Amino acid sequence: MDAVQQEATARARELQRSWYGEPLGALFRRLIDDLGLNQARLAAVLGLSAPMLSQLMSGQRAKIGNPAVVQRVQALQDLAGQVADGSVSAAEATDRMDEIKKTQGGSVLSNSGQTPTGSGAPTVKRVVREIQSLLRSVSAAGDIIDAAASLAPSHPELAEFLRVYGAGRTADAVAHYESHQN
Repeated sequence: MDAVQQEATARARELQRSWYGEPLGALFRRLIDDLGLNQARLAAVLGLSAPMLSQLMSGQRAKIGNPAVVQRVQALQDLAGQVADGSVSAAEATDRMDEIKKTQGGSVLSNSGQTPTGSGAPTVKRVVREIQSLLRSVSAAGDIIDAAASLAPSHPELAEFLRVYGAGRTADAVAHYESHQN
């Protein structure tokens, strides 16, 4: 990706942040994770083509042009919160997604970047993904691994944190997070 493309992508993500509360790539990845979807299923539920979803996620496109799709995104965010707090089962979520797919109309996202959950508390996986996203926005995985190696002799716990969250798999980071609670 050349500098002009990188600048255009950064500008699109910033516009997404101002319009939707966060870049759509982060929002859509969270919905995929929280609702157990893949990109093709998410695109189908939203009423987008798979290439359009990919362009929105990567920042090649900034705006969702169809208000009905925006409404479906909001409905999926609400559903993800209900699944996270246990008020909706996975089976019920599948049925609800089929209903969401059929909806029309809508306007804007209302949560300004806050993902709703019934209890107001984020899930462990969501917290871990936010930590990973932050670390990975600051530095590439290889650089994080190098920094961890430099820290390991004097600060092994911090080095482990950097390796697990900065360059590791989400499942490993969730296990690490859960083992360090209390």
